[in-house]
Amino acid sequence: MNSVQINKQTALTNETLYMMLEQYKQYLFDDYLPFIDEYVYDKEHGGYFWNTSYKGKQLSSHKRTWYDARGTWVYSYLYKVLDPNPQYLERAKQTLQLLFKSKDTCARFWPWAYDQAGNDLQEREGDIYGNLFVAEALAAYSDASGEKDAWDEAKNILQEAFSLYQTKEYRYLLEYSPTKDYPEAEEILGHYMIVLHLCTTLLRLQADAELEEIADYCLEALLQKHYDAELNLMPELRSKAGSGLGESLDQFVYIGHAIETLWMIMDEAKRRQDQELFDLAASRFKFHVEVAKDDLFGGFFHCLDHAKENRFLLDKVLWAQEEVMVGCLILMEERSDEWAYLTFQKTLQYLQQQFILDHLPYRPWKINGNRQMNREEEGIRIENYHHPRHLIFGILTLQKIINRNTLNLNSYEK
Repeated sequence: MNSVQINKQTALTNETLYMMLEQYKQYLFDDYLPFIDEYVYDKEHGGYFWNTSYKGKQLSSHKRTWYDARGTWVYSYLYKVLDPNPQYLERAKQTLQLLFKSKDTCARFWPWAYDQAGNDLQEREGDIYGNLFVAEALAAYSDASGEKDAWDEAKNILQEAFSLYQTKEYRYLLEYSPTKDYPEAEEILGHYMIVLHLCTTLLRLQADAELEEIADYCLEALLQKHYDAELNLMPELRSKAGSGLGESLDQFVYIGHAIETLWMIMDEAKRRQDQELFDLAASRFKFHVEVAKDDLFGGFFHCLDHAKENRFLLDKVLWAQEEVMVGCLILMEERSDEWAYLTFQKTLQYLQQQFILDHLPYRPWKINGNRQMNREEEGIRIENYHHPRHLIFGILTLQKIINRNTLNLNSYEK
């Protein structure tokens, strides 16, 4: 299949949009889902063999809460919004059963890793993200299946996680810290990001005053506490007391998280019908994307270790590129934004050239690489959340734009 080539003169035609839509459908239904079906999904027990190479070789039978929960979200959401294939819903249910089997009822977190049948491997304690991803899976499953109890359980898990996060004693093992002298964090942008997006998801399904309060709290933290007005950037870390952490940490911007967070704030603004909030998030989203851009080799960096020193990690990761794509899709749909459209098409071409392994069965996408993306690797994992989420969102958004056919070719917003 030939990649769609887009330029400013042709970018706004419905014909080009339709070609992109068909391409996205092939990426999802012809490539990604068949690969997962053949090599990654455990049809006997449920769950995902996360440790799988790009050629489909299973490198371990172990499973992880993160990937099983997020894979459950994918199948549930796919069933609800694109293809009501009963197999998707059955697999979501099967994996949820495995997740609940794996958890000790006395443990505060879902296990970090477990064997094929769901027995905790005791590698390390799980974390708050695992719990939140299970809640997200339950929310999507509730929407797909109509089971109200799943929504209630998702809310309970969210509230418990948020309450734990608010305690003075809470600490998070920060594996992406820019300094070895700060291995445990108190306040993390990524935590508020996931909690907010989960609130958005649950509140779209059912009104709830308690969740509205949590969403308000997260928005305030993200827009004020985790925002540096001098830099116009969102630092990843803060202290619970509100004091600084020292320049090396105050200047740390995990910019892939910030970009993801800002499209999630735009999404929450849509739910609230709050234009002012949407405009603010959109402006900050664009700025972060421009800062993260690698003008020399293409794509976007995901980690800015020190903003004022312009010190980036130079590797490339798939998830960060795809979060840029999701935010651009929102701006394309909501504003017919020229910047978003051109950034989207340029990033898509970059992904097609650098991340897709066309020579392998089902054309898997690399999950990472060096700055030039010229390193050959066998791969140790298949992305089962950010990637399919991007593809599903792309299909839905492109369909909406084409179907309403309201793009004004002569009056694009700048």
